[in-house]
Amino acid sequence: MTKVPTFEELLSSAQHSAVHLEMRDGYMPDPGLDAWKAGERNRREDNDENEWPWLRWVREATGRGVRIRRARVFSVPESDYLRFEHHISDANVRAGEEIKWLPRRRATDIAFPGNDFWVFDGSLALILHFTGDGEWADDPIEICTDPAVIKLCSSAFEAVWERAVPHSEYRPT
Repeated sequence: MTKVPTFEELLSSAQHSAVHLEMRDGYMPDPGLDAWKAGERNRREDNDENEWPWLRWVREATGRGVRIRRARVFSVPESDYLRFEHHISDANVRAGEEIKWLPRRRATDIAFPGNDFWVFDGSLALILHFTGDGEWADDPIEICTDPAVIKLCSSAFEAVWERAVPHSEYRPT
């Protein structure tokens, strides 16, 4: 059985690009979301790379020239989860990640794969599987190098990216 690399290993091995498309209106429960809903903003845990390693990984990757882009396709009005995500994404942007937002209504004519994904260097896709409740599915991560899947994921991402609104300009309703 082949060992599936961790996300950190995949991002560390990226040479020039990592793109991520998110298409769900909510994901697994998050204590940060609960705190945000209670009015707590700018928690250390959401902004400190010692607490949230993702920020360090992004800074390290972008520091060596990897362009990291995330696009979110979502329903309007936004779920609480998406409004929370918008708030904490400021830290991602400061770390070097580029983020854009596209209301689902503006994505009707885009052909999408059935799952959220990452594509690294245009040659490897990390397919993410969730349950209907936004929890990780059994066997949640699939590595794919099939050129047809990579092409679909890449073209969907680029179509979204072209018409999406930059993070700094998007304001949730």
